[in-house]
Amino acid sequence: MGSRERLWARYGAAWGWPPETMTFDQDRQDLARHEREIAAQETFNYAVLNDDETELLGCVYVDPPDAIHSDADAVVSWWVVDEHTGGLLDLTLNEALPAWFRDTWGFRRVVVDPPPETALD
Repeated sequence: MGSRERLWARYGAAWGWPPETMTFDQDRQDLARHEREIAAQETFNYAVLNDDETELLGCVYVDPPDAIHSDADAVVSWWVVDEHTGGLLDLTLNEALPAWFRDTWGFRRVVVDPPPETALD
């Protein structure tokens, strides 16, 4: 995983992800868990792919509120691979996703946790 160090710095303390070593089988198990959660409509995860859908560029997570954020409609997070950090894709997601959660999902209060790594000026 090329972005592991940066993603661990962002998600490691809270999620324990991504682990220092992850086998192909462990990754498949993790994806199967996500698939079960999505099927049960407990959480939603979206892959950010390149135009021909051959390369993973990042992910978007939509989770139910937790005890800390019990007054929120959702707790969301997203990331892009190292090569796109701070670039147009990263900035576009930071701008577009909050509006998507509000306008398409109908959420009134969304907590972004952890906050995006880059901000729009």
